[in-house]
Amino acid sequence: MGERLSTRSEISDAGPTAETRRPKTPSLRLDGRVAAVTGAGGGLGRGYALALAEAGADVVLLGRGSGRIEQVAEQIEDLNRRAWRVVCDVTDTRQVETAIGSLERLDVLVNNAGTNVPEPFLEVSEENLDKMLALNVKGAFLVAQAAARKIIERGEGGSIINVTSQMGHVGAARRTVYVTTKHALEGLTKAMAVELAPYGIRVNCLAPTFVETPMTRPFFEDEEFKKDTLSRIPLGRLAQIEDVMGAAVFLASPAAAMVTGTSLLVDGGWTAQ
Repeated sequence: MGERLSTRSEISDAGPTAETRRPKTPSLRLDGRVAAVTGAGGGLGRGYALALAEAGADVVLLGRGSGRIEQVAEQIEDLNRRAWRVVCDVTDTRQVETAIGSLERLDVLVNNAGTNVPEPFLEVSEENLDKMLALNVKGAFLVAQAAARKIIERGEGGSIINVTSQMGHVGAARRTVYVTTKHALEGLTKAMAVELAPYGIRVNCLAPTFVETPMTRPFFEDEEFKKDTLSRIPLGRLAQIEDVMGAAVFLASPAAAMVTGTSLLVDGGWTAQ
C-alpha cells in the first residue's frame, strides 16, 4: 500500500519549509547605509549619488573640486539624507587613505571617477596615456582598496561597484587607452570579488553605453560619429543618466545579495550584436 499523502493541516503543523514558504522580494532600499561616490560632482557621478540618496542612503561625495560637489550635496540634503563633501584626488594615495579612512562607516562604494581622451592609437601621447592609466586604473584601485578596508572594519559586508563601460567588453577605434583601462577594471572586479567574498563584500561592474553627459557631449558634435554610434545601439538612442541610476541602486542593495564578480551592462544592446 502506498504512502499516505499529507493533508494541508499536517503541513501547516509541521511549519513552513523551503517549498511551502512564500518567498519575499528582497528590498531595493538602502536605509541606514552610507555610500561613497567618486567623481560625484557631475554627470554620472551626480546621478549615482542622487539615486543612492533616494533609496535611503547617506552619501559621501568625493571629487576634485568643492563647487560642484556642494551643489550635489544640497540636492541630497533636500531629500533629507546626509551628505559629506570630500575634496580628494583619487590618484593620490595619502589623500585617498585619509578621505576613506576617516569615515565612521562605509557600506557601499560607487567607484566612478574616470576620464577619456580619444586619439588614434598611433598618435596617443605618453601624457594622455599616463593620465588615463593614473585616474581610470590606479585611482580606481586605490579607492577600492581603501573602501574594502573600511567595510571590513565593521564586519557586516557591503557592495563595491566599479564603473566600467561597454568598452570593457569590446574594442573601438580612437579609444585604445580607454578600452585598456576599462578591461583592466573588469579584471580587477573579478579578482576582488573572489578575494573579498569571505568578508561578505560583493564586487561588480556597472558598464554603461554612451551616456549624454558633459564629458561625452563634445563627441557627438561630430555628426558622423553620432550616426555611427546610434547605429550600434539596437535600442536606437543614447542613454540618459536616469537609465543607469537604477542599476547602481540594484547592485548596492539586498536585491543583489547573490550577485558578485560580474558586469551589469546597460548598453542598449551594443554588446549583444
